[in-house]
This record gives sequence, structure tokens and C-alpha cells, in this order.
Amino acid sequence: MSDILGVFGAGGCGRGIVPLVRVQFPGARVVFVEDVPRAAQCNDHEVLTLADFALLPGARIVVAVADPAMRRAIVARCEAAGLGFYDVRAAQTVVMDDVTAGLGGLFSPWTTLTSNIRIGTHFHCNLYSYVEHDCVIGDYVTFAPAVRCNGNVSIGDGAYIGAGAVIRQGLTIGAGAVIGMGAIVIRDVPPGITVVGNPARAMRNA
Repeated sequence: MSDILGVFGAGGCGRGIVPLVRVQFPGARVVFVEDVPRAAQCNDHEVLTLADFALLPGARIVVAVADPAMRRAIVARCEAAGLGFYDVRAAQTVVMDDVTAGLGGLFSPWTTLTSNIRIGTHFHCNLYSYVEHDCVIGDYVTFAPAVRCNGNVSIGDGAYIGAGAVIRQGLTIGAGAVIGMGAIVIRDVPPGITVVGNPARAMRNA
């Protein structure tokens, strides 16, 4: 019997992941999963509700929703429905020595993980992003496209790193922090803080 693999979310993130799933798991039944399907099909794949998908024997799922807090909540619902998870790694992903990552990770084409890296569950690593040596990354972290995370960086759970951001070696990014698009981060970022610009500074209320 073939694998039954779901991708939660038929938005841009999910539609970018499904083709990778087809290549990684040839012969699998691959479906989109949404709370309220907008159509019966998306890009020639079925779209099922979470309740219906959870009834399929042996079905597994990944959550292709970029927002870390939303992803965490959806994962909890999938767990409550009894679903297992799987990882998606594009064929062009480069993984070097002593790298571990928890379940549910999504690694888009041309992403690179060098050596001695620890990554938590449900990590998103978008196109052309890299994680350098000796980094520790928590659960539910999102890298938008072309994030450059240099060595010995620690990133807390639920942080969001915007497209094109650069994180200097040796820094700590707190849980729930947001790094703006194109930011150049040269100092530690406290938990829950949003930083933008070059050099990155905390946003102020208007």
C-alpha cells in the first residue's frame, strides 16, 4: 500500500512543497489538507479537511504554514487527531556532518546545513537559505528565502527570520523574535522583539 501524505495548507507555501513531496516519495498519494477547502482539487491534487484526512489509515502530514504560532497550533491539532509527521527535503538540499533535525521539517531547494547543527521540530528552511556550523535552532522556527545564518548562532522556539536577513556569527535570537526582511543582525535579539534594518534595531511604535 502506498504512502498517504498530506500537506496542510494550499497557499503559496504548501503549493511550493507538494512538488517536492512527489519527487521524494514516488508513488505516494499526496493531498492538500485545509480546514475549509476552497475547491475539491488544487494543482491536480485532492484537497481534504483535516477530519477526513485523519481517517485515512497510516496518513502522515507536514504543516506548510509560515507563521510559527499558527504552525504550532495546527501541529497540536494534527497530533490530537492521531496523525504522524514526516520531513520534506528537496533533492538539492545539502546536509553535511553531524546535523540533526526534528520531525516535520521543510527544506526547500538549494538550502544548506553545514556541520554540527541541532534543529528542533517543524522547522521551515526556504529557498537558498543556509545554516552554518554549530548552530542550535529551536522548534517552529521559520527561515524565509535567502536567510544567511552564520556559525554558532542560537535561535529560540517560534522565531521568524525574514527573507534575505543576515545573522552574524555567535548571536542569540530569542524565542518568538521576528527578524525583518533584509535585516543585518549584529547584536543579540531578545525574545519576542521585532528588529529591522541595517544594522537591525528594534521597531518602535508609531
